[in-house]
Amino acid sequence: MGRTRDAILEALENLTADELKKFKLKLLSVPLRDGYGRIPRGTLLPMDAMDLTDKLVSFYLEAYGAELTASVLRDIGMQETAEQLQSTCKAPHFMDQHRAALITRVTDVDGVLDALYGSVLTEEQYQAVRAETTNPRKMRKLFSFVPAWNLTCKDLFLQALKETQPFLVADLEQS
Repeated sequence: MGRTRDAILEALENLTADELKKFKLKLLSVPLRDGYGRIPRGTLLPMDAMDLTDKLVSFYLEAYGAELTASVLRDIGMQETAEQLQSTCKAPHFMDQHRAALITRVTDVDGVLDALYGSVLTEEQYQAVRAETTNPRKMRKLFSFVPAWNLTCKDLFLQALKETQPFLVADLEQS
């Protein structure tokens, strides 16, 4: 599970049975962003915290799911839980935090690409990155795909870096 998904689950698990029921009822009536559908009432009401977390993430993806969860928590008077959820989700991911250093310092881009091929990168994206002539250009091209990635993809990227560039990752984690 991703960090955001874990944070949503933790927030929902900390609710009492009555608070969780209130949360679900409020979720049925809050305004949603354009393009997002509502979780059907019959599906939503019998869910426990784990199932509800899965449904929120599958319906709204991690970022909007966390935002929506925090908003509903506030609406039912759970401000502290909402703030805790949002602060957990706002921490920048390693790859976002160290973007510039990764672009200039990653030397085994092909190893990272091989680790991401299929699970994160499509064949077309893989080939587009490989076609670049220098490692910094390859990394810039790879980062051009990041806005479409969820936390799981970013975590897989970090794992690939740890496997191919352990000393660089250790150095950046300490900085």
